[in-house]
Amino acid sequence: MQLNKIKKPAILSVLFFLPVIFLLFLYPSTNNYNPLPIVKNQVLDFSNLMSTQTNVQLKEHITVLGFLGTDPESKIVETSNLKELIYDKFQGFKKFQVVMVVANNAEDKTERLTKELSKFEPLKYWNFVNLDSLDTVKLFNSLKSSLVLDNNQATNNVFIIDKDLNQRGRFDDRNKREIKLNQIEYPLYSYDCTMVSELKNKMAAEDLRVLFTEYRQKRKGEFNSTTRRADDLKGATNE
Repeated sequence: MQLNKIKKPAILSVLFFLPVIFLLFLYPSTNNYNPLPIVKNQVLDFSNLMSTQTNVQLKEHITVLGFLGTDPESKIVETSNLKELIYDKFQGFKKFQVVMVVANNAEDKTERLTKELSKFEPLKYWNFVNLDSLDTVKLFNSLKSSLVLDNNQATNNVFIIDKDLNQRGRFDDRNKREIKLNQIEYPLYSYDCTMVSELKNKMAAEDLRVLFTEYRQKRKGEFNSTTRRADDLKGATNE
């Protein structure tokens, strides 16, 4: 009888304190995550380019930047994937925007693409910026990429640019299995809009979420840049 009286409070205590202990273990890992690395500094802003009079700017925004070139309408699949998996998820987040670069003579095709993408709601945080061919190449070349623009000055890939005009990405994009097998590191500097899994599982679920967490912590004064700087230097060394 005496044993039963002791057992009951002990069990209740364990049940009460276990979740608390679990949360205490989680707390350090939540606050010591590895921010999304800076893979390239000093991406050009539109104010540095002569062929546009746009008010859109990259600085002070978290931007998903893409290039649709002379035939934006032909990228309906890629832009629809981007809208559904990225834009719809993050629209309304503080200073978030999608910016698509299009050719100066592509107004009609841009307008038709816009109508298609905005069937159900206006694209409030989605901008199209017209550039001539020279400035398009100039902007693209300010990014870190192993890609080249196609004959229409377009690409299926988009880039993440932070508020300080830094390009964000991954120096090491290996999955757990590849790491376990000690395979050679490879980077992820941009995100392929034809690959739903890449947009959904890497860009949305991980990379952009981590970047927004970084800026939220900065606003609260909780962000420690030491880990990020160490990781950035490690990545730069491994290039």
